[in-house]
Amino acid sequence: MVGSDIHEANISGRRKMAISKEADVLRALYQSWTDQMVENPNLTILNLRSMFDEWGQPALEPEGVTYKSDTVGGVEAIWAMPEGADRSRVIQYTHGGGFAVGSADSHRKMAGHLAKALGVTAVVLHYRRAPEHPFPAQIEDAVSAYKALLEQGFAPENILTAGDSAGGNLAISTVLKLRDLGLPLPGAVIAYSPWLDMALRGETLETNAATDALVSRAILEGMAGMFLGDKTDPLDKLANPLENDFTGFPPLYINCGGAETLRSDSEALCEKARAAGVDVELSVVPGMQHVFPALSGRAPEADAELARIAAWYKAL
Repeated sequence: MVGSDIHEANISGRRKMAISKEADVLRALYQSWTDQMVENPNLTILNLRSMFDEWGQPALEPEGVTYKSDTVGGVEAIWAMPEGADRSRVIQYTHGGGFAVGSADSHRKMAGHLAKALGVTAVVLHYRRAPEHPFPAQIEDAVSAYKALLEQGFAPENILTAGDSAGGNLAISTVLKLRDLGLPLPGAVIAYSPWLDMALRGETLETNAATDALVSRAILEGMAGMFLGDKTDPLDKLANPLENDFTGFPPLYINCGGAETLRSDSEALCEKARAAGVDVELSVVPGMQHVFPALSGRAPEADAELARIAAWYKAL
């Protein structure tokens, strides 16, 4: 397997295809959220959580996947269990939502599709959220759940950490914290559109501002403020994974949409990981919005991405 493949480089050699009508479902959902936030600037965090729980709508139910509520390491969670899955392998999935919104329930279908594609199980964590629980509560919960999986008998090499957006940050920062603690690291990491740079230095925050239907600098500033509180530096190494040396990091798969403002975070992560000798692959899919695998089972672009991830995982 060749690391650091960037799929958009291959795609751009052909004509960049228009997005499918199925993929536009996600753009339309994001635009509706943006419109609501503009029209109602005083929405409470409870209002926002209710709205963002609609994130589960674009993905179709993955066939042959059952779910079970559980508590793992003191953290509420939902297991996704595909028929015929290798029960000795598990994805620890952390949902997106700026560390403040989103839930295990809003992301269970997306995680279920990923687990089914890889032929493993998944456990979706409903970690503590900001602003009630600022950094580092989210990482503490993810580490606690990981330790519990080890205690349940999962071999570290058979655990993957995965997540989207802020959850993609957690999938990476959890591994960095495990490294700091001297604990065995998972076998691989998957990050969908990770939001990594709390200092908001990525150039695509500006260059893709007109094409991203949801994620703006203003939204990120608000979410970062809730996550970091008034005590944490935006360049803190666990809050901001881009501030780390990735030497010894597990194999890493990153994807993002070509239209999204956080594309720079994915590209910067790929560059840092590659420079540290990590087996890393970056997939940038033209025209796609933030966390486009939310369209799993519905849009051909998301299903093709799942097939690429599965091929990558099986080649490890």
